[in-house]
Amino acid sequence: MPDTPELRSLRYFVAVAEELHFGRAAARLHIAQPSLSVQIRKLEHSLGARLLDRTSRHVELTAVGKVLLEEAHRLLTGADRLVAATREASRGVRGTLVVGFQANAAAELTPKILTAFQTRHPRVLVEMRSHDFADPYVGLANGSVDVAFVRPPLLVHDWLSIETLFVEPRLLVTSADLPLAGRPKVSVEEVLDEAFVARRAPEYWRDFWLATDSRGAHAVRLGADVGSVDECFEAILSGRGVAFTQASTQRFYDRPGLTFIPVDGLPPSSLAIAWRNDMDAAPVTDFVETARMLAALDLVPGALTPQPPVPAEPPALSIVGQ
Repeated sequence: MPDTPELRSLRYFVAVAEELHFGRAAARLHIAQPSLSVQIRKLEHSLGARLLDRTSRHVELTAVGKVLLEEAHRLLTGADRLVAATREASRGVRGTLVVGFQANAAAELTPKILTAFQTRHPRVLVEMRSHDFADPYVGLANGSVDVAFVRPPLLVHDWLSIETLFVEPRLLVTSADLPLAGRPKVSVEEVLDEAFVARRAPEYWRDFWLATDSRGAHAVRLGADVGSVDECFEAILSGRGVAFTQASTQRFYDRPGLTFIPVDGLPPSSLAIAWRNDMDAAPVTDFVETARMLAALDLVPGALTPQPPVPAEPPALSIVGQ
């Protein structure tokens, strides 16, 4: 039987697998590149498998390497939690709840949910962890968060439970210099020829924010790809395109030079709370219940009538929230 790899070796491997470049990975790890190469070769020898195909110009994961990367992420996340839980216990803290989110999370509900939960669980440490557009599941997929505020649509998985908290309109964001900025309202048909700023994200989620389902046969003209709200607004301000966003973004991210315009006939965006079905922990259950209770009080300005809760296990390969 091969020896079980050390956590340090797995961290080295993950850095190389994510960077696909030994030089960048070595710099990220603050070690010498030759030393990193030796450690990867030792790991391959200990496992009895080639993990990377590499030449002087190219690094690529093998099929075995892809499996190890997925499992290493889970193991390292668990190891980090073990260390954190031990340290917290020594300080009298009873566990950590990691909450994933993007942009303005659950808008005005966010601080209310956090405050109410901390009142009920003063000794649970709540960590808010931000994610960019590349991960619509904001850490739930790899288990790095316990619960998350998400923006459907999301692909359905048997490990995922999701419940809508509120629904809000989508708006068009443009530079104040564009002729569109003077309009009180637009339709999707009226902006079909505009360049759009796209989210650097999985295709189904990227397409929702480009409103491809409302464009008919008219293809999207792309002006920029961005990874975050701030990057999106910088691209808009520099004249590279326009974008659709949820209405609450205007309250949290508005800045000089931007104009937010209502859009006729565009399906709204929902904000949901999501969690893993295999995360059987009381703090997760209580956090979800707190969010559900506060959402029922209708505390988000401009929210539409909430949709019914999304079933936890719809048919495979379907999309939640589209």
